Amino acid sequence: MELVAGCYEQVLFGFAVHPESKAIGDHEVRADVPRGRRRCGREEVRSASHTAQKWTLVADFTHHAHTASLSAVAVNSRFVVTGSKDETIHIYDMKKKIDHGALVHHNGTITCLKFHGNRHLISGAEDGLICVWDAKKWECLKSIRAHKGHVTFLSVHPSGKLALSVGTDKTLRTWNLVEGRSAFIKNIKQNAHIVEWSPRGEKYVVVILNKIDVYQLDTASVSGTITNEKRVSSVTFLSESVLAVAGDEEIVKFFDTDSLTCVCEFKAHENRVKDMFSFEIPEHHVIVTASSDGFIKMWKLKQDKKAPPSLLCEVNTNARLTCLGVWLDRVTDTKESLPPAAEPSPVSKEEQSKSNKKEYGDVVQEEERQSQSKTKKCGLTGVSNKPTKGSSQVSTKKRKMVEMLGKNKRKKKIRIMQ
Repeated sequence: MELVAGCYEQVLFGFAVHPESKAIGDHEVRADVPRGRRRCGREEVRSASHTAQKWTLVADFTHHAHTASLSAVAVNSRFVVTGSKDETIHIYDMKKKIDHGALVHHNGTITCLKFHGNRHLISGAEDGLICVWDAKKWECLKSIRAHKGHVTFLSVHPSGKLALSVGTDKTLRTWNLVEGRSAFIKNIKQNAHIVEWSPRGEKYVVVILNKIDVYQLDTASVSGTITNEKRVSSVTFLSESVLAVAGDEEIVKFFDTDSLTCVCEFKAHENRVKDMFSFEIPEHHVIVTASSDGFIKMWKLKQDKKAPPSLLCEVNTNARLTCLGVWLDRVTDTKESLPPAAEPSPVSKEEQSKSNKKEYGDVVQEEERQSQSKTKKCGLTGVSNKPTKGSSQVSTKKRKMVEMLGKNKRKKKIRIMQ
């Protein structure tokens, strides 16, 4: 297990996690960065003295591949990828601990990176594009003109058949990842900066400033709104109904997405929390937080989410952290062990053909593969049609989202997700 975090100082940090170590009390372990690779000084690794189980973090590596601050990080069972304001995506092989190359398709800051399994990576950027990459050959499979403005965030449904994206054009867009095309557009009043599916895919949240709208998949409508005191900087689902929320403050809150109430809050850092990541391993449900104060902290969640979590360990990077990920050496360690994603029954072909006429940004042309190249340029075209209005918009979205999750794939089209 390894924590990876990016920062404004253009560095990617890696810390090996040693669960249930026998460290004593407040003993501090100082890990010097090897000469020639030091970028942000010395890391101070400390075990939590007030917890029964004491984990330790050991500085493993620092890598300075980007020429601007890091803005996004994603992890699968083999690779860590980072996005930056330098418009590139860098790939790191965590098994061999080597730099695996870079992807240079985007023309703008990389704003979001998401793996789906070990086969595909999806990237979004300020150029308005969403790109789907083969995570084996690192070829660009699809390049989609996703938003008229920046792509600010995206989230892949647990089934791998759908994705949601938000951008600076005040829209929430649904994507059919099986066929690589737009499925639906919902106009929202303001620019959203976060969208996230629940673990089973039965609901999703859309974040606009300090407000979190909770949507139900079966109705495709807002079931309630959670209001945080400060602007929300990161969210992560701890279960199908409990959402962890971090804002421009030192506090992390747990909200029940059904009752829309705060069930727990605790002080996690001395400065605002920039990113969070949660995962489950045998006998442990862990949430990791990264803050502008330079600390990365690991917390053990209680079975009762109303109880504050206990601190397992922490590390001071002495850097201004921006993004966070956790590399788990075994695929079975991840939350893929959760119950299967919700897949409602499909709708008729007649409904499909009608709603397909109201797409925006149909897939730009398919790319020819070049197996000897690690980077790929993709041609672009686009169609811009207005979505339906009023109540028909909601019903169309419901039909299309249900169809995308449940229909049989009879046409011989390139499959983007498994």
